[in-house]
Amino acid sequence: MRTLPLAAALAALLFAGSALAADKTDKDKDKDKPQDSKPDAALVQPQSSETTGSVRVEGKSIEYKAVAGTLIIHGTGDKEHEPQISMFYTAYFKKGADAGKRPVTFIYNGGPGSATVWLHMGAFGPKRVVTSDDSHTPAAPYGLVNNDYSLLDVSDLVFIDAPGAGFSRLIAADEDKGKREEQMKDRRKEVYGVDGDGHAFANFITQFLSKYGRWNSPKYLFGESYGTTRSAVLANILENQSSVDLNGVILLSQILSFDTSIDGPETNPGVDLPYVVALPTFAATAFYHHRLPQQPAALEPFLREVEQFALNDYAQALMAGSRLDDARRQAVAEKLHQYTGLPVAYLLKADLRVTGGMFEHELQNDGGVTTGRLDSRFSGPSLDPLSKDSEYDPQSSAISAAYVAAFNDYVRKQLKYGDGQQYRLFASIDHWDFKHNGGEGERSINVMPDLAKAMKTNPNLRVALHGGYYDLATPYFAADYEMHHLPIPASLQKNISYDWYPSGHMVYAHEDSLKKLHDNVARFIGETDNVK
Repeated sequence: MRTLPLAAALAALLFAGSALAADKTDKDKDKDKPQDSKPDAALVQPQSSETTGSVRVEGKSIEYKAVAGTLIIHGTGDKEHEPQISMFYTAYFKKGADAGKRPVTFIYNGGPGSATVWLHMGAFGPKRVVTSDDSHTPAAPYGLVNNDYSLLDVSDLVFIDAPGAGFSRLIAADEDKGKREEQMKDRRKEVYGVDGDGHAFANFITQFLSKYGRWNSPKYLFGESYGTTRSAVLANILENQSSVDLNGVILLSQILSFDTSIDGPETNPGVDLPYVVALPTFAATAFYHHRLPQQPAALEPFLREVEQFALNDYAQALMAGSRLDDARRQAVAEKLHQYTGLPVAYLLKADLRVTGGMFEHELQNDGGVTTGRLDSRFSGPSLDPLSKDSEYDPQSSAISAAYVAAFNDYVRKQLKYGDGQQYRLFASIDHWDFKHNGGEGERSINVMPDLAKAMKTNPNLRVALHGGYYDLATPYFAADYEMHHLPIPASLQKNISYDWYPSGHMVYAHEDSLKKLHDNVARFIGETDNVK
C-alpha cells in the first residue's frame, strides 16, 4: 500500500471511514463489474421510499420524514439527455418546518469513492451505531441507539453516496453488450476523477433543490477526508457555475493540498512540508500512549510548543538538507525524541524524516504493537515486527464491521430500501483522475484555489474547519497550515473558524468529541443561516 506512487496511494488510502476496502481483491472488483454493465431499466428512473421517525437531540424531540432514494444524473453537452449515474441519498426533513427558512446540509464521506455510511451512522443521522472508544468493538449483535447529537435539531440532512458506492450506480443502458461495455468505460473516465466527481455532486445538489423546493433554503456542504477536497471543488462549481450561494462549508479531517500528506512523502523528495505539519500529531499520539521521555501535564499546551518547534527549528533543519551540520542534526534529533518518543538513533538513521507508516509501526514496536492511522489512539498486534511501515490500520479493523452491519440492517428494516441490492462501501475504481481544471500531472492535486475563489466571489461564505489531534491520515496541523495559506485577502480569514478534538480522523467515533462537534456545527449553522 505505502509503496504506491503518491497520488495512487492517496486515492487508495483516504477512505473517510475505513481503509479496509483499499485492499479489495481483483476477484471482488470483477464481481462488481457485471452488475455495472447490465442494462437495468430501474436505474434510469428515480427511486424512493418514504418513512417517518423521531429523534431526541440533547433532550429535544424532533419528528421527521425520511426519504431513501435515487436521482438520475445526466451528461453535459451532447450527452445532456444521456443518463450517467443513479445517485443514492437519504434525506431527513423535519416535520412542520418552513422549507424557506429551514437549513439543508449536504453530507458525504470521502474515498474518493466512499459511501456515506460513516457520517450517517456515526455522526449526524437519527440513529448511531455504538463502538468501543479506542479498542476493537466486539462482534455482532451491535448496538443501534437514538443519536443524541444528530444535526436534525438545526438542519435538514441529505446523506449522499458517491457514484458507484452505496446504492449509487453508474448507468450503461444500451441493450447491446459491446456498446454497454464501451459506455461503462466512458462513465468511469468521465466520473472517476476530481472534476467529474465534483460536477456529479453539483448536478445532484441542484437537482435536489428543484425536486424538493429548497432553492431558497440556507445551504451547507459537509465533507470529510477526500470529501473536503470535493467540497472545495464543489463550492467553486456551485458558486461560480450554478449561481448557488452557500451559507457555509464545513470541513472535517481536511486535505486540500496533497503535498501536505504524511502518507508517501518519501516519493516526493525535496518537499519536506509533510514532516513539519505531521509532527504535532506524532507528539499527540506519543502523549496519548505515554511514550514520551517526560510526560507533559496537559495535551494542548504541549502541542502549541511542538507546533512552534515544527514551524521554526525543525522546518529550517529540513530545508538545510545536506548543508545541516552534525551538531545541529544531533540537537534536532534529540528534540524530536522528546516530542515523539522515537529513539534518537532511529531519527538520525531516518535523516530526521519519519513518514506516517514508519511512525505507526515504530512508536510501540518494542512491544510488537502497531499504532492506528485513522485514529492513533487505537493499537493492535503488528503483522510483521520487522517491517519498515505499518501494514494495516487497527482503528479501521476495530469498527468497520459495526458500521457495515448496522447500516445494512437499518436501511432495509427502517428506511425500507435496498432489498435485493448490494450496498457497496466503496466504488470499484481502477484509476482516479487527479488532473484538475485541465492541469497536467497527478502528483500534487491542490484545490486550495477552488475554495479561495468561492470565498472571494461570495465574501459572506463562512468556512468551519474541524479535525482530530489523533488523525494520522489528515493531520490537524496540515489542515491548519492550508487554511492559513489560502490565497484570499486577509479580511476573509475572519470567515474561517477552527475546532480541534481529542479524537481521530472520524472525530465522532469518540462520544465526547461527537457532542462537541455537534454543538460547534449547530452553532455555526445558527450564526450563518441568515434566518431572521
